Amino acid sequence: MSWWGKVVGGAFGFMLGGPLGALLGAVLGHNLDKGIAGIQIDEELSPGDRERVQTAFFTATFSVMGAIAKADGRVSPDEIALAESVMRDMDLDPQMRKTAINLFNQGKADGFPLDDVLLQFRQECHRRNTLIQMFIEIQLQAAYADGQFDAAEDRLLLHICAQLGIPEFVFRRLEKMIKAERHYGRAGAGRQQSRQQPKGPTLADAYAILNVASSSSDAEVKKAYRRLMSQHHPDKLVAKGLPEEMMKMAAQKTHEIRQAYEQIKESRGF
Repeated sequence: MSWWGKVVGGAFGFMLGGPLGALLGAVLGHNLDKGIAGIQIDEELSPGDRERVQTAFFTATFSVMGAIAKADGRVSPDEIALAESVMRDMDLDPQMRKTAINLFNQGKADGFPLDDVLLQFRQECHRRNTLIQMFIEIQLQAAYADGQFDAAEDRLLLHICAQLGIPEFVFRRLEKMIKAERHYGRAGAGRQQSRQQPKGPTLADAYAILNVASSSSDAEVKKAYRRLMSQHHPDKLVAKGLPEEMMKMAAQKTHEIRQAYEQIKESRGF
């Protein structure tokens, strides 16, 4: 049975538990008191259980997205609409989308246990850094969905990264990448476009996506390209615990990385 099949069947409470299990149980209306009380957050509990990691990733992604939307003290109708557009980009089925929206609402509610959620999420990921970085990329994508990234969102995302063990320089690299990716059409159909957004990607955007300088050698560019393609390969990410429903986002990212590489190749003539 898939991870979502176990979720809707009510069996997930005994394999997840903790604050993430409490959040998901609350939005689905499951009674998980016994399951939550009887389960401790333990990295040795079925460390290879991909379904458990997928459940944790889904729950953390949308609840933390709600917390980031409220970073400036309130959630505007535009921010809610933009969060829903990110969900549409993931091709969630109606039931999953409803659950994602309810998790988003939990995240923006007063008293949301952000640090507890992040602690469990980090433990559930079993130090899979590529998976944790994909989580941050999704949060950045949602934060940039309106074409703006304010100081409150920046501070909160830095705190989230610190809780997840991601250094600030890595966060800045990911931020730069997501900002550049928007020029490769990442806004997508149904997403609002910033009036200040350029019509097309620049060569500087391409270098930002590959995280290399324009002065880098051809060999360095090729190495960066291969590394990023490996890190964002959809099948590899799903194997590490990315929910299958988010494969489309990973595939889109590899497409944009490939576009950036081709643009650099063309400019250099190799």
